Amino acid sequence: MPEVTINHRENAYALLKADADKILRLIEVQIQNLTMPQCPVYEDVLDTQMFGLSREIDFAVRLQLISENEGKALLDNLEKRLNILHEASQTSL
Repeated sequence: MPEVTINHRENAYALLKADADKILRLIEVQIQNLTMPQCPVYEDVLDTQMFGLSREIDFAVRLQLISENEGKALLDNLEKRLNILHEASQTSL
């Protein structure tokens, strides 16, 4: 595989990972400062962000920049981290 292709794949994965991290930070700030996880605004933001990331991942998979397994792992990891954050916010109430 040419080096340029490898760099594109690495860059695509890094960008998707950065977007997942941004979603986590956004939700963390929302929980800490703005709204409770039961709030419809919180749910809308989370749903919209997760949908957008899933579409980005789907696009990268279709371009063969990442594998389906890598994309699924990114989403699964983010969901696990968000669940931990949500549970922590519930226990601190």
